Amino acid sequence: MGDATVGRALVCASRFNEGVTRRLADGAVATLATRGYDATRVDLVWVAGAWELPLAVDRGLLSGRYDVAVAVGAIVRGETPHFDVLAAEVTRGLGQVALDRGLPVGFGVLTCDTLEQALARAGGANGNKGAEAADAACESARALARLAGGDAAS
Repeated sequence: MGDATVGRALVCASRFNEGVTRRLADGAVATLATRGYDATRVDLVWVAGAWELPLAVDRGLLSGRYDVAVAVGAIVRGETPHFDVLAAEVTRGLGQVALDRGLPVGFGVLTCDTLEQALARAGGANGNKGAEAADAACESARALARLAGGDAAS
């Protein structure tokens, strides 16, 4: 089911672990298309890694060109505490962007112990979390429109 009125959507994807993130980005773009954001209404922007996602999404939303954003990435645990720091800060940063800009930011950043777990969540046995993040962002946009007195369907 598509949304009644849509503008543009931004998908920011991390190149790190691109075998996973490409699948997440594809899932996000495909889901956005079912919500009325066809290929002419979606911008896919690649950044180096998950760390860069909050800033890229923030700048995109700051431009005023987008109704929704989706961030996709894959942070896989290694041998050092870097995973914990990165996962926490990327999560915090994306949440802060949504609050600061007052627009939905779909969270499609995987935080997995293994690459196999990440692949299972990027179109494998556990679905596609990029697609789910895009769906959640669209649902949030509809809810925000209702809260603002808009005419978005329930």
